[in-house]
Amino acid sequence: MFSLNGSSFTNNSLSGVSRCLTQSSRRVSAPMVVAANGKPGDRNVSVLVENALTESAAPVEKETKSTVTGGVGDVYGEDSATEDQSITPWTLSVASGYSLLRNPHYNKGLAFTERERDSHYLRGLLPPVVVSHDLQVKKMMNSIRQYDVPLQRYMAMMDLQEMNERLFYKLLIDNVEELLPIVYTPTVGEACQKYGSIFRRPQGLFISLKEKGKIHEVLKNWPEKKIQVIVVTDGERILGLGDLGCQGMGIPVGKLSLYTALGGIRPSACLPVTIDVGTNNENLLNNEFYIGLRRRRATGQEYAELLDEFMYAVKQNYGEKVLIQFEDFANHNAFDLLAKYGTSHLVFNDDIQGTASVVLAGLMAALNLVGGTLAEHTFLFLGAGEAGTGIAELIALEMSKQTGIPLEETRKKIWMVDSKGLIVKSRMEVLQHFKRPWAHDHEPVKELVNAVKSIKPTVLIGSSGAGRTFTKEVVQAMATFNEKPIIFALSNPTSQSECTAEEAYTWSEGRAIFASGSPFAPVEYNGKVYASGQANNAYIFPGFGLGLIISGAIRVHDDMLLVASEALAEQVSEENFEKGLIYPPFANIRKISAHIAAKVAAKAYELGLATRLPEPKNLVEYAESCMYSPAYRSYR
Repeated sequence: MFSLNGSSFTNNSLSGVSRCLTQSSRRVSAPMVVAANGKPGDRNVSVLVENALTESAAPVEKETKSTVTGGVGDVYGEDSATEDQSITPWTLSVASGYSLLRNPHYNKGLAFTERERDSHYLRGLLPPVVVSHDLQVKKMMNSIRQYDVPLQRYMAMMDLQEMNERLFYKLLIDNVEELLPIVYTPTVGEACQKYGSIFRRPQGLFISLKEKGKIHEVLKNWPEKKIQVIVVTDGERILGLGDLGCQGMGIPVGKLSLYTALGGIRPSACLPVTIDVGTNNENLLNNEFYIGLRRRRATGQEYAELLDEFMYAVKQNYGEKVLIQFEDFANHNAFDLLAKYGTSHLVFNDDIQGTASVVLAGLMAALNLVGGTLAEHTFLFLGAGEAGTGIAELIALEMSKQTGIPLEETRKKIWMVDSKGLIVKSRMEVLQHFKRPWAHDHEPVKELVNAVKSIKPTVLIGSSGAGRTFTKEVVQAMATFNEKPIIFALSNPTSQSECTAEEAYTWSEGRAIFASGSPFAPVEYNGKVYASGQANNAYIFPGFGLGLIISGAIRVHDDMLLVASEALAEQVSEENFEKGLIYPPFANIRKISAHIAAKVAAKAYELGLATRLPEPKNLVEYAESCMYSPAYRSYR
């Protein structure tokens, strides 16, 4: 039986030795500033000598108390990885002067107070004015809005992240609806295409075939030792843009920015990784600015051995509870990797599972507008890859959960069209394994519009990566037998969307309930303004990851995805429904993420997959209290 986590739809039994993991509270001592020759006070070359308990270079006094009190045996000693302490042993970091202004983790720019400028030898290195954090945000937004080209805005945001990390995240949190399309889809797609040309400084780990046999040592080169989330890609299927090889790094960097801004995961706990096994993109191989391996993409045993070494090096370095998120792997690898490592690692595929969860949430919310239950609707997909089949499976699982009908039966409410037409039983012999559950009894149908007319779906979902495939004839056919046809055009970026919001509303005479993968501006039709929803994975994965971390989960289970969908659907208000929206505004995303995290964590405890014990009494409050804040710290 196919399952999103690579196992059957049952609880996985896990064994482990339970033991007490209490840690005493500790006070981090004030940093000692010394000169390079070991004498105190040299204002030009002062450095901070760290010990095993200091955070890194931050001149901050802080008391840290452990919340870890038991659970599954801490075989790898990773429990402290979930605590708010960034231990960087054996490292010397500059704590004062000119170099402090070049350290993005601790630089505050013009927000350094008069006292801090005296304490850390910043006099003369900054203009005399002292400005607030809020004024810095206002100034930066004014600057970014001067750029007309989205890629220029993206580059300005990346420059800010490399200069002042906390200002970057405050800017993103305070202006999330405006900046989300800049730091992620659709602009990140163009950034990946041009990554070699705009590359300035590395923002993650590049692990290529040259590092085979040495990945454990390569991971140690990363300066942060307490990693909670890794987003990894091999660049073979970046959005709807295809094989971008090493230049796919923009995706892990963008995803982890959202993990911090929207889900509250500390930046120091996030690690972007690109696995470079070559590329089959001829344009890149012939481009003098390409930054990756200039060879054809590795496959078979060579590929599998590199991924296997990476996965086990990650566990060896960071422990059992580090979340590894697979991102933009091609279909033939995505399903296999999820199935292979789902029972041994804490893994999550956002293209399969994250997309499925956010789409299911949108469908559950849409039922408030069209009526009925999921089981009373009929679904037709254009695209039967990892996104399409992942969404379909989660819908079938939710229908089975709600009705008690076997999964094999609920799948029969879902139909799929791929590049060769409707997936039917007569094609079973030549179908890839992940398409076979969706092959039903029906005569062959080649064209999408004919499949729509024959199946008469109430819900049409596009995950094909092929732009403008929901033609006028297709949308009008949906509108002939549905008072309110549900149409999801999910492919990214905008150029690859199956139809635009304007087309969906116009061709359905304003009756469609529409959502897309990339954002579209509001549409006016017959004097009424329609605001379409965006089925953006950013609604799900930041809160989902936070829930796994605060519970100390060691595996991902399908039931966690279902409760994440239910939690998101619950956040859509009557006011949103009145505007035709089936997703809540992104302005409230951190509260939404905390709500999702609480539901995911609760399910982890219920399934026996949580290790941070005892379970907090109020998981929503606990999730909010654990979230990273970009507020400036006071430096003594």
